[in-house]
Amino acid sequence: MKSSYNIVVCGAGIAGIATAYHLAVRHGVKDIILVDARPPLSLTSDKSTECYRNWWPGPGNAMVGLMNRSIDIMEQLAEESGNIFHLNRRGYLYLTADPEVIPAFERAAQEPAELGAGPLRVYRSQADDPQYIPSPTEGYQDLPTGADLFLDPALIRKYFPYLSENVVAALHARRAGWFSAQQLGMYMLDQARAHGVELVQARVTGVDISQGRVQSIRLSDGSTLSTPCFVNAAGPFIKEVGEVLGVDIPVFTELHLKVAFRDPLGVVPREAPLLIWTDAQTLPWSEDEREFLAEEDDTRWLLEQMPAGAHTRPEGGADSDIMLLLWEYHTQVMKPVVPPPLNEMYPEIALRGMAALLPRFSEYFERMPQPMLDGGYYTKTQENRPLVGPLPVEGAYLIGALSGYGLMSACGAGELLAAHITGSELPPYAPAFALERYQDPEYQRLLEDWPSDGQL
Repeated sequence: MKSSYNIVVCGAGIAGIATAYHLAVRHGVKDIILVDARPPLSLTSDKSTECYRNWWPGPGNAMVGLMNRSIDIMEQLAEESGNIFHLNRRGYLYLTADPEVIPAFERAAQEPAELGAGPLRVYRSQADDPQYIPSPTEGYQDLPTGADLFLDPALIRKYFPYLSENVVAALHARRAGWFSAQQLGMYMLDQARAHGVELVQARVTGVDISQGRVQSIRLSDGSTLSTPCFVNAAGPFIKEVGEVLGVDIPVFTELHLKVAFRDPLGVVPREAPLLIWTDAQTLPWSEDEREFLAEEDDTRWLLEQMPAGAHTRPEGGADSDIMLLLWEYHTQVMKPVVPPPLNEMYPEIALRGMAALLPRFSEYFERMPQPMLDGGYYTKTQENRPLVGPLPVEGAYLIGALSGYGLMSACGAGELLAAHITGSELPPYAPAFALERYQDPEYQRLLEDWPSDGQL
């Protein structure tokens, strides 16, 4: 480690690594160092479902634009690496059993298509239906973009026979799927290090600022690094690092859990896409279980209506029997702590929540497979859009608030921040993610009536 660097990046998660990759590999910037107290990709980047999609709502097309670009880069990296990180395009399958929500389902499906995510194809078992092309289990090339909306239950059962017969509508978002986050991140890190990027295990303890400009960075090992450029890519700790700079970063963190099970019964077929249940529901308990849960205040809530959003996908190759389940049924906003607190009830609740969509999950109720539970943090702005760009301190930059979409957006967000730092041409969506957007009165008015949580 030297005493002086052109750029110091705080955080070796997927965002910091992507930024260093773009600066070193694609812009040729020299003397870059990544600083992190933990091993690369080990705090939140390895806690994800590792999924991606370009199917995003508005306002505006900034999120679709960022995700399209990020996926473009991931596909380029897959090409040059021989797809070392196993990028697929199986898609996201959004599902409902409520006939009354079909009009809203159709409207929600149309919005991303109009914003540039690709065409919407509708299937009603009519003579003029377009041809549906199922997704292969592997690969991403020469496949449809946009989405396929099925409004005939018979067609849904034809293509997805393992789903509940109660499903009445299905939306298959096509430029979507998953990949190995660790292998993507390590591929970019290896490329960056081959172009001179250094990595040091330490914690940033201070930033020296003179006349409004970054001068040097102090580390927990006692060293001081002289630099004109500092990048805050500290994941769930970006707010704390912002405080070191004297800048308030307007974010909060939510705890999100994930559970993996072995699935010896094959309830989740190995060829399945990501399956997302969009209906609220009450959990399937026996009468004895209901009586037991009703006795205590801290369990009675399990008898109430639960929110939408339970989702699952197969994990691993054809010879694997692992499935991942996620369901944010109780949002917990908290200051991040490491390791995050885990909820022992979560595996059973998630398993029962998916039974409405995949009825054979009920076969596990009496003898649940041994769960593998972990969790991490979504770091979010109030409108659930990222922060990428310069900070008020000259020479300081931020990439963060990547919420639950950090892995899918990192390649595009890293490219965007590298463009800010190097003074390169910025893409049209850049202003939508700049911190200074909160100083715009028109944006403040928009926030007062923000139409969604930024998700579908």
